[in-house]
Amino acid sequence: MTFYSILAVSPTNSDWVADYIGPANQLVAQHGGKYLARTASHEQLEGSEKGASLRILIEWPSRQAALDFMNDPGYVPHLKARTAGSESHHFLIEGKDDLA
Repeated sequence: MTFYSILAVSPTNSDWVADYIGPANQLVAQHGGKYLARTASHEQLEGSEKGASLRILIEWPSRQAALDFMNDPGYVPHLKARTAGSESHHFLIEGKDDLA
């Protein structure tokens, strides 16, 4: 079953960004993930303002692939740097329609 990571990331400093992009790209691909969007071009159409600088959408082949990425020893230091240098919210969503 396909899963999607939806992230809202607002860097509080940019010290981590240059060292993050390359390894994250490689590890996402290594775990079967595919970036569908990584952009500052977004707008909120509903709800209370929850501003984020970046919105990121990653497609995963399975829940386990997403979890394996997040727990990969090669990613852990980059995750720590991202969370220390940003306000980040990450949701993992199963690609199904419970209301159909």
